[in-house]
Amino acid sequence: MTTRRIVVLSAGLSTPSSTRLLADRLAAAVTAALADRGERAEVQVVELREHARDLADHLVAGFPNTALAPVLESVAAADAVVAVTPIFSASYSGLFKTFVDVLDRDALTGTPVLLAATGGTARHSLALEHAMRPLFAYLRAATVPTAVFAAPEDWGATEVGTTLDGRVGRAAGELADAVAARPPATRTDLFADVPDFTSLLKG
Repeated sequence: MTTRRIVVLSAGLSTPSSTRLLADRLAAAVTAALADRGERAEVQVVELREHARDLADHLVAGFPNTALAPVLESVAAADAVVAVTPIFSASYSGLFKTFVDVLDRDALTGTPVLLAATGGTARHSLALEHAMRPLFAYLRAATVPTAVFAAPEDWGATEVGTTLDGRVGRAAGELADAVAARPPATRTDLFADVPDFTSLLKG
């Protein structure tokens, strides 16, 4: 059984958050879908709020600190990414965009990505298509057809065919199919060729 590395990005700003709740539900569904296809999932959930200052440091310094570097490496080496953000002002959050801004331009090329979001009203659901999908198209990621949006009323919906669980399951299946069709990703160190400061000082 092949082990696939799945990185789940959660851009929720509170603890607990509906964004993290949706991220966990998607992670569980992807794990189950991969198991159905004879694949084992190794899931890493990244709470971006825990790296807010690290991201700001990166923007100012131009390189990641020791806390952020492993996260960027994990994303670049992932077999798939689940990206979940709250929607503010009809688009992804500033925290989520900042993380995308510091990613290596080729980190997600060809990587299967499942897009998901939470919001205070279902009217924000189109942000997945007019904001998030173009963003990941720019990064040349392979986004799956089904994106998952969760409004407050979705958490308790029970109508067959329209439930949040139904959308989560469909999207997870699409991501699992995309992952199973690809060879395992190779882990590379994005910063292996960067000299340390001692070497720079020695000239």
